[in-house]
Amino acid sequence: MAANVETMFYCGETPWHGLGTLVEKALDSLEAIKMAGLDWTVSKKLLFTNIGNENEYVPMPTAWMATVRDSDNTPLGVVTDKYQPVQNNEAFDFTDALIGEGCRYETAGSLRNGQQIWLLAKLPESKLVGDAVDNYIVFTNSHDGKGSIRVAMTPVRVVCQNTLNLALGSAKRMWATKHMGKMDSKLEEAKLTLQFAQEYQVELAKKAEELAAKRVYELEFERFLKELYPVPENSSSIIASRANELRQRVRICYEKPDLANFQNTAWGILNAVSDAYFHGKPMRNTINYQENLFANTIGGNIFFDKAYALLEA
Repeated sequence: MAANVETMFYCGETPWHGLGTLVEKALDSLEAIKMAGLDWTVSKKLLFTNIGNENEYVPMPTAWMATVRDSDNTPLGVVTDKYQPVQNNEAFDFTDALIGEGCRYETAGSLRNGQQIWLLAKLPESKLVGDAVDNYIVFTNSHDGKGSIRVAMTPVRVVCQNTLNLALGSAKRMWATKHMGKMDSKLEEAKLTLQFAQEYQVELAKKAEELAAKRVYELEFERFLKELYPVPENSSSIIASRANELRQRVRICYEKPDLANFQNTAWGILNAVSDAYFHGKPMRNTINYQENLFANTIGGNIFFDKAYALLEA
């Protein structure tokens, strides 16, 4: 298994990194936490330093502590003494309470030896310009002190698995909070996430209709690609070649059969950009590529948002 993915399961389509244990159906929280390998807890421990003698250590006189996985004493990160760990079972309880009865998880797991965990639960299906869209709530939490607790709504076009996580100025799709206080005290605030998700679905459907009605022909399409992947003056041949390859990827995706109904439209082009980014072979297949792709699936992607802004204009 890849270095960044420690444990995980999934059902249905192979997930973003192509790794994990396949299960026949989505699981409830009791099953999911075990299948994902997340049935462990985290504690804060004092930090010690060596003072010269290799066997002599003293506690650090600071406000910093270590987070440690209790099951095997794996160190996860360094945090302040005010930091409140959010346990994995609390994450599942949180999402169960958020969605309510019948909550099922399609994938869950941990990254970087438990430093980050995620859960993905399915919401009711919706429609965008006639296409079925699967909607998901994604919960991510870090145990290393480097990130917030985040809950995001992520829509995925079923026919091609394109991720449609646009940054819409008029509708939010993400809620986040720091590791301060108790999780249960934040449930009322977190319930707004579902309200955000519903408002986001409505706004996304409206924008999709507008973009599907906006005609974009060949010359405009080519100008769009040059603005999306520009080549500044005096750029090296490597930069120019990379930009041209990225443009060609979008062209190829734009001609796929699943976008036949949206040819010469801004909506078709936007879907082609999503397809090219999330499904294309990476230009540089670094060890963090899959992890960064997952982060962009949740947090949004700069090129996708840039494409949307250019097409709206």
